[in-house]
Amino acid sequence: MTYDELLTEANQKGLAVKEKRLSGNDGRIMGNRIAIRKDMTTTEKACVLAEELGHHETTVGNIIDLSVSWNRKQERQARLNGYNRMIGLMGII
Repeated sequence: MTYDELLTEANQKGLAVKEKRLSGNDGRIMGNRIAIRKDMTTTEKACVLAEELGHHETTVGNIIDLSVSWNRKQERQARLNGYNRMIGLMGII
């Protein structure tokens, strides 16, 4: 999916996406707001937005502390969701 397609999907889900200067992270989601680091390429932004949409669909609570195993599992699940959104089964075969 392209960055524009992902922005449309986010909008349809009631999520507001804003490009900002972020330090330490490429993207963040809090409630219905997603922040994407603005000094990345469009392709990088698409990958980050796909993962943040994955967080919207799979993550419960605050998972910033990755020393907690449950948080790491949720992070992995959101990444897998993003990979599937960007590549999918047809992209593999």
